[in-house]
Amino acid sequence: MNPFTYARPADVPGAIAATAAPGTKYLGGGTNLIDLMKMNVEHPAHLVDITRLPLSTVEEHAGGVRIGAMARNSDVASHKTIRQRYPLLTQALLSGASPQIRNMATIGGNLLQRTRCYYFYDPTYAECNKRKPGSGCAALHGYNRIHAILGASDHCIAVHPSDMAVALSALDAHIVVRNSHGERSIPIDSFYRLPGTTPEIENDLKPGELITSIDLPAPLGDGSHAHYLKVRERNSFAFALVSVAALLDVGPDKRIRTARVALGGVAHKPWRSTAAEEALHGREASEPVFEQAAEAAVRGAKPHQYNGYKVELARRAVARALTEASAI
Repeated sequence: MNPFTYARPADVPGAIAATAAPGTKYLGGGTNLIDLMKMNVEHPAHLVDITRLPLSTVEEHAGGVRIGAMARNSDVASHKTIRQRYPLLTQALLSGASPQIRNMATIGGNLLQRTRCYYFYDPTYAECNKRKPGSGCAALHGYNRIHAILGASDHCIAVHPSDMAVALSALDAHIVVRNSHGERSIPIDSFYRLPGTTPEIENDLKPGELITSIDLPAPLGDGSHAHYLKVRERNSFAFALVSVAALLDVGPDKRIRTARVALGGVAHKPWRSTAAEEALHGREASEPVFEQAAEAAVRGAKPHQYNGYKVELARRAVARALTEASAI
């Protein structure tokens, strides 16, 4: 781990001002950043500890809910309002990491998790466009079993690891960020970037910007037709091979008025499947319709040598998540 300086500001303006120096990183729960520093992947020159900032509340906001960026994952998952109005988010949070890590990890930090690609995490591999732009992608022709089948490029086939972010994509969340000039709100699907030719740029944050909260709009329907499905190699503390956040608004006639489907473990960002949603809109909630939506969700997938299984796994996971969400 490289030497670094440290500051602990008492308020948001102070935190933003403290990031003026190059090579500065915000430190929240530290559940990802500290690991990356220990493994010689991240090399911040200055850490700004934001754990004392007053950004941990969960409160009603504009018909929906605003979640402070410093709220702990476990606290948000167990919050009465979230459990009742946004059960999809609770399910996703509880499926992530271990209870001990959820007790430390923050909502804002969860959004900024970096990929779990083996080659990114191991600096002995010189080829990694995320660590060293222009060096290549070792996973492209390496052991790519956990890597992307959608939205990747020849520059990077890594996947985003967050469960929470997949649920937030299906919930149409907005990320509220602040800098020295003011505040802006970013739709979550615009917050994350696909790799293209610049996989080292993972999101829309500008230097020094601080995530202050996440805004959730009013729930879709009564919020009850929701399910988060995570397929992984073991039941605890494992990242998703494929995950699906399914949210349905079903009318009294059993027809789907609105559908939202997002996938995790398959792309560089939470993958919102508009094709699956279009296949569901106005149709009867039934297994044949769910199968059609699942086929649409994986259309255009481009597997690599070792991850072809993900195409069928994702197809089945989408169908199952929709079945569970509809409770048919």
